[in-house]
Amino acid sequence: MTLDRTPEKAPESSRYAVVTGASSGIGLEIARELVDRGYQVMVTAEDDQLETAARELSATGRGVEAVRADLTTREGVETLVHAASTAVWPVDVLVLNAGMAAPGRFVDTALQDDLDTVALNVTAVVHLAKKLIPEMVRRGEGRVLVTSSIAALMPAPYNALYAASKSFELSFAEALRHELKDTGVTVTALMPGPTDTEFFRANDMEDTPLGRGPKDDAAKVAKDAVDAMFAGKDKVVVHSFKAKAQAVLGSVLPLPAKAAVHGAVSKPDDVE
Repeated sequence: MTLDRTPEKAPESSRYAVVTGASSGIGLEIARELVDRGYQVMVTAEDDQLETAARELSATGRGVEAVRADLTTREGVETLVHAASTAVWPVDVLVLNAGMAAPGRFVDTALQDDLDTVALNVTAVVHLAKKLIPEMVRRGEGRVLVTSSIAALMPAPYNALYAASKSFELSFAEALRHELKDTGVTVTALMPGPTDTEFFRANDMEDTPLGRGPKDDAAKVAKDAVDAMFAGKDKVVVHSFKAKAQAVLGSVLPLPAKAAVHGAVSKPDDVE
């Protein structure tokens, strides 16, 4: 689905953003925030909600292109790379937000679910960054936002791969930021706590203390994220009390204690 992609349907001075995982939740709210700030956007996801999200975003009059792609596959990532690379405008903002989880005891989860989690949260992030950021560096300008998580700061029993992948994203974003510090391209890591999105339902995590607990508003998380990205900050921890408390615990506790704390809130009711 393509909306308003041709130059005559948008201002000549358009700024262009690519947002992954943008059919709902934080990704959709980030796309909305960017549209409200005058950006043309390319949104991507693999589910049926994507076209609905694109129509909603395009109601603002901004150009919106929806690229449906499964980013757990190399073919899906290359589909997005091709679309972004052949867009009318160069990519000014790259939001690597798409993510998933494979909750449960690692010995019980399906291998394909585990591999898909790594593929989406790690491999796709590296692949898209490798293909799209060099052009930003060549032009000497650009903003990159990587959605990590407060979970990046501690091991997460019953969601081991998710936390490990988010730790990768945080480390990758910080390292890449340092490498690009003199290029005009900034990299910002977003570290939200539990947020009111479809994540817990989609990942069958509603039967956990974390899933039943209070959550931050996705629109507020998105605004904080975009503000921090345009300010060139290295990372943003969403400013709810719970998220800040988790960040403090993640910085001071030893690893076994961190695992125990996170395990207590992420353990499903049906796990002994």
